[in-house]
Amino acid sequence: MNMNERIARINELYHKSQAEGLSEEEKEEQTRLRKEYVENIRANMKSQLDSITVENPDGTREKLKDRHGKQS
Repeated sequence: MNMNERIARINELYHKSQAEGLSEEEKEEQTRLRKEYVENIRANMKSQLDSITVENPDGTREKLKDRHGKQS
């Protein structure tokens, strides 16, 4: 199931829950799909942040992930 299909299914389950309620299986599916969606968003965000390069005042450049790693 691709991301668009997952989003469509999450929305479908949401609307059904508002209209008539969900079975236990559907509630579990909704929870699983939402968790997968959030994990995917977090992974994409981390990937984007890791690819950012910061230019320091002295002109040197470093990856944001390297700078973040030094602070941890």
